[in-house]
Amino acid sequence: MYRMLIVAPLAALLLSACVVAPADYGPGMVVAPALPLVVELGAEPYYYQGGYHYYYDNNRWSYSNSRSGPWTDLPRSHYPKETRFKGRGDGRGEGRGEGQDHDRRDRR
Repeated sequence: MYRMLIVAPLAALLLSACVVAPADYGPGMVVAPALPLVVELGAEPYYYQGGYHYYYDNNRWSYSNSRSGPWTDLPRSHYPKETRFKGRGDGRGEGRGEGQDHDRRDRR
């Protein structure tokens, strides 16, 4: 009987610690998936993949669930290795495979 008096409160204490509840991080805590190794942008600096919109400006990437924002900085570990531009008249990415190469492998 004495053991039963000790076991019952101990079991209740241990079982209450096993309750699982989802964490509420909010919409700002979700990090978008990493971009592919090479991203080719058209006339506008937007890229869409996996339900997220990505925006490229001044060598920085941002992401959002909608193209109108709000925009969140993409972690540098999720950046593409190379960003190419097509259809631009400024000489970037016109037929020679040029673009923003973040690891600078092609420069000697």
